[in-house]
Amino acid sequence: MQRAISLAALRRATTAATVSQPQPHYSLRQSSPFSSSAYRGWALGSGQSANSLGFGAKTTMFFSVVAAAATTLGHEAVAKEQQFRKFNDVVLYQYEACPFCNKVKAFLDYYKIPYKVVEVHPFSKKEIKWSEYKKVPILTVEGEPLVNSSDIITSLFEKMHSDKSSGALRSSEEEKWLGWVDDHLVHVLSPNIYRTTSEALESFDYITTHGNFGYMDRVVAKYAGATAMYFVSKKLKKKYNITDERGALYQAAETWVDALKDRPFLGGSKPNLADLAVFGVLRPIRYLRSGKDMIENTRIGDWYSRMEKMVGESCRITA
Repeated sequence: MQRAISLAALRRATTAATVSQPQPHYSLRQSSPFSSSAYRGWALGSGQSANSLGFGAKTTMFFSVVAAAATTLGHEAVAKEQQFRKFNDVVLYQYEACPFCNKVKAFLDYYKIPYKVVEVHPFSKKEIKWSEYKKVPILTVEGEPLVNSSDIITSLFEKMHSDKSSGALRSSEEEKWLGWVDDHLVHVLSPNIYRTTSEALESFDYITTHGNFGYMDRVVAKYAGATAMYFVSKKLKKKYNITDERGALYQAAETWVDALKDRPFLGGSKPNLADLAVFGVLRPIRYLRSGKDMIENTRIGDWYSRMEKMVGESCRITA
């Protein structure tokens, strides 16, 4: 309604405005279009007024209406930004290196939703004893628990766009690649990060350093966990019919780059949920040997760098 009133006033002012004298030459110095004095910001020279240069009261009114319309549009833009920040008391129960947890964090960081993190002990899981669901991630929003990374993101995204139906929020292309992340991409990660004993130790060094471990737990988990996951990764290779771990990772990266079709992001000029999902699951391996190899041997590096800039700093709230 405010926009309609402003535009109507603008049309009336445009029709009524007349300039009675020839216009002198002047230089433009632009001020902020959303300030209350915006029309004065198109200054006509130091110390000169609109009337002194032949602009009448109606012309001044014209610029005033422009400023009012611009201010209204500015307020609307701010209001749209604020709709992404209305979640309160958001808590993520996670493992630091979990790809599904990182997928949720990429979403929260991109949309600037502040959240607290509770690192779950991988053995006792005492931090989530209150929950019937015993996997991570678990996200609580104002006390309401949400589970499963894809369901968490869908729920938050739909609440952020409550004025639209769920079918109107995502394209078929976006849905396709969201499914690809969960059904394919995540399954090539474990065989890569635990591919050799040295890579398994590297991975568990990261996991135990960033996870919820005491000193003795950290030592035991690093060596026992690395050994166990080295053998588990071999079973995963067989389960998902992977013969060449790095080859599968490189192929997945190239498949994603091909899907972009020379666009900066799958979402076009800005990331969509599929971009955030791929970025999220790759983020914990980025500086492991497998992630470095992926960046060096595929075309995914440019897209990944763009995503780092778009997602920005973590919105994690530290105590």
